[in-house]
Amino acid sequence: MSPTGVHGLSVCIPVYNEEEAIGRTLERCLSIRDELAKGGVTSYEIIAVNDGSKDSTAAKIRAFPGVRLIEHERNRGYGAALKTGFAAAQYDLIGFIDADATYPPEHLPQLCAAAIGGADLVIGSRMAGAASSMPFVRRLGNLFFARLLTFVARERISDSASGMRVFKREVLSLLSPLPDGLNLTPVMSTRAAHERINVVELPIPYHDRVGRSHLSITRDGVRFLQTMVWTALTYNPVRLLGMLGLAGMAVALAVGLGLTAMRLQGVTSLGPMGVLAVFAALVCGVAGVSIFALGASFNYLVSLFYEQPIRQGLFRTPVFKTPIERWYLPAAAVSLIAGLGIAAGSLMLSVQGWPIERLWLYFAASAMLVLTSIQLASWWLVMEVLSELNQRQRGRERVRA
Repeated sequence: MSPTGVHGLSVCIPVYNEEEAIGRTLERCLSIRDELAKGGVTSYEIIAVNDGSKDSTAAKIRAFPGVRLIEHERNRGYGAALKTGFAAAQYDLIGFIDADATYPPEHLPQLCAAAIGGADLVIGSRMAGAASSMPFVRRLGNLFFARLLTFVARERISDSASGMRVFKREVLSLLSPLPDGLNLTPVMSTRAAHERINVVELPIPYHDRVGRSHLSITRDGVRFLQTMVWTALTYNPVRLLGMLGLAGMAVALAVGLGLTAMRLQGVTSLGPMGVLAVFAALVCGVAGVSIFALGASFNYLVSLFYEQPIRQGLFRTPVFKTPIERWYLPAAAVSLIAGLGIAAGSLMLSVQGWPIERLWLYFAASAMLVLTSIQLASWWLVMEVLSELNQRQRGRERVRA
């Protein structure tokens, strides 16, 4: 930790085949030393990590004696280069910026001021209203990932993939592990939102890059999506799996209500699409319950791993104050009674001469309800065991304290 009022900044720049832009970027980074000092950043270093460039990038960097050069023998990826820089950083504030002259180093003093003022992670946002030359497709992608992050983490970050940031060294352990690829920034944003660290965004202008882009919209977009979702699952699985499960149950309910309405109107036969809808309802209903319960039980496992209280929220404000698993056994009982009741009634109607063409739908609904009951009872048992383990863990922590 730095003494009170004394701060240093280590700026890490990952570089791969950027011979056209790196000189301009380094010049601009070196030019802000006085502005940083005015804001309380008394020590400043620039770390350029040459990630196996095959052009004259390394020679360009060596022309700047005030820049620390670290070289990878082979190309290991954007994230790997940044992590090398983070490990070599000397000061309490760590920043990074791309080497392609798209981001404005002149705004680093503002980001540092926000960090000194209390923020743990400061993001230079290209989506916060400042002038931007970002291509439309990339802007659309950034909007999508920002909305995704808001959904999975219930925290709003407008530019989850920004390549210009400053953060306090002490939060690096909370933001790790980070990937080696271009998806480091969205994963960092996702972790920051779930770790509840203080994130501040400041608007920055964004310019066309110098040289050829290394970003593949399709490949890297899919990678961003996968890693953001996967990272969110390691913190609050019920947020995603619960929503998916509820969607499945909603489909089953909608089909069920539709079929009930048809029966009340006197329709007793189904065409091919009707049969397909019934099949979809059965699958979605049973799968929905399983996926929802899986997400809720995973939250207990995550809680045990992180040794933190269980996250109990599909939504920002809990719908029920009672823990989710407390509803499993009553719901299982209701589902079992309903399923057996429908089966018994259908059997009685069959004995009275009703043809199977009129009864098969009731038997199918009965089977789904009984299977759902068994699922809920099984997941209730799993959740009770996990709850007991969690309470024991909390008790041990209190004894150690």
